[in-house]
Amino acid sequence: MNYSDLSRRDWLKTLGIGAVAGSVMLNQQEANAETNPRGRANALAGTKVNGLHTPPCKLAGGKVVRPESAIPAISETDVLVVGGGAAGCAAAIAAARAGVKVTLVERYNHFGGLITGGLVLKILSHRAKDVEGLCARGITEEQLDRLEKMSYGDNKFGYLNSDYRNSEPDLDAEVYKYLLVEMITEENIEVYLHSWALDAIMDGNVCRGAVIQTKQGAQAIIAKQVIDTTGDGDIFASAGCDHEIRIYNIGLVHRIGNLDKAKPEPGAKRPRNLGGGTPIPGVNWVNMAGPDDNGVDVKVMTRLELNHRKQIWKQMQEIQKTPGYEKTYLVETAPQLGVRVTRVLTAVHNLTWEDAKNKKKFDDVVGIGGAWNGEHDGWQIPYRCMVPVKVDNLLTAGRSTASEPRMSELVRVITPCWVTGQAAGCAAAVAVQKGTTARDVPYADLKKLLLEQKVFLG
Repeated sequence: MNYSDLSRRDWLKTLGIGAVAGSVMLNQQEANAETNPRGRANALAGTKVNGLHTPPCKLAGGKVVRPESAIPAISETDVLVVGGGAAGCAAAIAAARAGVKVTLVERYNHFGGLITGGLVLKILSHRAKDVEGLCARGITEEQLDRLEKMSYGDNKFGYLNSDYRNSEPDLDAEVYKYLLVEMITEENIEVYLHSWALDAIMDGNVCRGAVIQTKQGAQAIIAKQVIDTTGDGDIFASAGCDHEIRIYNIGLVHRIGNLDKAKPEPGAKRPRNLGGGTPIPGVNWVNMAGPDDNGVDVKVMTRLELNHRKQIWKQMQEIQKTPGYEKTYLVETAPQLGVRVTRVLTAVHNLTWEDAKNKKKFDDVVGIGGAWNGEHDGWQIPYRCMVPVKVDNLLTAGRSTASEPRMSELVRVITPCWVTGQAAGCAAAVAVQKGTTARDVPYADLKKLLLEQKVFLG
């Protein structure tokens, strides 16, 4: 499809963004303005909208009270994926490829989560010492292959800076954002960006969808199966699932440029905080561990965001004072704070370090996790570590997958998020097609679909 030939209306349809319930009707002036942006703006400027989707909160007895109200449903879908990061995009693509209707909700203006918005560009854990080739295949391998084939000047690795089959490459965040748009639109997935997960919709102990907060107020999406890939467990926490909140490093990644123009004196000391290379010549990305803190506490996150920006600016000034590095500059700071782990689901099985170290075999394996640098063996990921103990038709994937604290170091990195995301998407699709709960998905059917999608199960 040539997207440059699409009209605005066709483009919205391609993204799955149609008219919402309760929207004002277009008058003839606006309809005629479809090919005239200024005319369309003038038409909308004269449109009156009475009231809000939901009534405002009120002060009552010294407390802020949210009135009970009916929330309009803007979509009904088979599988709702909340969170368009690494795990969420993989889940949405996998479910759509299985033939069910998929809706994907994301709070930012782009897909990719911490890979793109957090500038965490290093691909880890896709290889393992005891596996020939990649241990993470399926959607993981497809994405890396497509990035490598996308031409970037004379870089033979495309928008990766090394051979992903034999190393841990860095990718380009902006190009990966584009690639995800391509992959999502190829599967006709319904998308809502700029939409913040607000609440789970519950029917007893069954999750029936989610409420999202938009500029038009609170709106509901009804679904047969829900996958929480918010990274912070926003939906499973709202649904009442048991979980744990972890205190972990919170940093802020940034990129610096003009390093290809640096001319240090021979033998001169290299300045600190130069980071690692990217596919773009002269541009490095600089990671930041940050202090251990609570990544779902808004006061903590605000304080760290401000402090980290001050620290980055100070580091940049120190680099620029180093002889030979005067022309370096701050390209960007990540628009997304580098939160590594927050809420972790209490699931039917909690993945442990001993499970990985002892290469424990599971009868419901849905993927293989690898090593940070390919130097240790792979470890199996069981389906049951994505299934809540009590709540039905709700799964999680990504960094909130059930694991003990030490195991979070492996579970939370990009590639296992892709792997668990694809597994959750396949499982949700099977549940819809079989008319069963996510908890009771027949493993034989799930395994068959995973293998059809080229997932490696060991």
